[in-house]
Amino acid sequence: MTPLLVTTFIELRFIDIIDILLVAGLLYGLYYLLRGTVAINIFLGIVAIFLIWKMVSALQMELLGDILGAFVSVGFIALIIIFQPEIRQFLLALGTPGFVKRFHYNFHLPFFKSSDEIAVDLDIIAKACLALSRKKTGALIVITRQNELFQASQTGVSIDAEISQALIENIFFVNTPLHDGAVIITQNRIKAAGCILPVTKKLNLPDRPGLRHRAGLGITEQSDALAIVISEETGKISIASHGNIYKVDEKNLLIKLKIELKGFDSQQ
Repeated sequence: MTPLLVTTFIELRFIDIIDILLVAGLLYGLYYLLRGTVAINIFLGIVAIFLIWKMVSALQMELLGDILGAFVSVGFIALIIIFQPEIRQFLLALGTPGFVKRFHYNFHLPFFKSSDEIAVDLDIIAKACLALSRKKTGALIVITRQNELFQASQTGVSIDAEISQALIENIFFVNTPLHDGAVIITQNRIKAAGCILPVTKKLNLPDRPGLRHRAGLGITEQSDALAIVISEETGKISIASHGNIYKVDEKNLLIKLKIELKGFDSQQ
């Protein structure tokens, strides 16, 4: 058995090295998406079982190898069900130009719609956010990019009106019927208001954010949208994008929105 193992390791081809690097990159990408969630424990457990299975197979322990192999084969379908939100997020990130830009590749794919083509009047949105912030009025504004969030829009009230500062402030005015939900803006129009968004499952978020912040972060985990969250308690403004959320001050709000909407990494 020893000569066989030595021969196997000596015959390491260049393509095998590439294979190992690709698998390592894939595992790191999955870990990056799952970190901070409950699913990360399941993911690490699956990786451990797979490695044990490979080690057992290399040592030719047939009985234990067959048991672990059957578990891995049958468990594949269960994994698709368990990790459905995470798989969706990974495929969405992989299929958007923002994914390429974040990893500093300069590819030009003609079948992708560039985020620069998205026409949104950020000046109006920024002014409305600043006015709401000074009044300490809670708000959640979602700006769509390629994914127009049709399903999320269906959970609210259809408006389909051109954006304006007065309209945004009126929607989030305290005690109005739509102030608790999210406003979805698509191509410079308020598509819907009072929308219900998915909530992030991350557990390691700082400052114990409320439901509004968790919803803003959650929609950016499952889509390529940009979310603006205004705290009802402090009036602080936060921006959520690509599954990350951070606070911004009034002076840098418009600049941050322009940077994020173009798909570049923000400098926090």
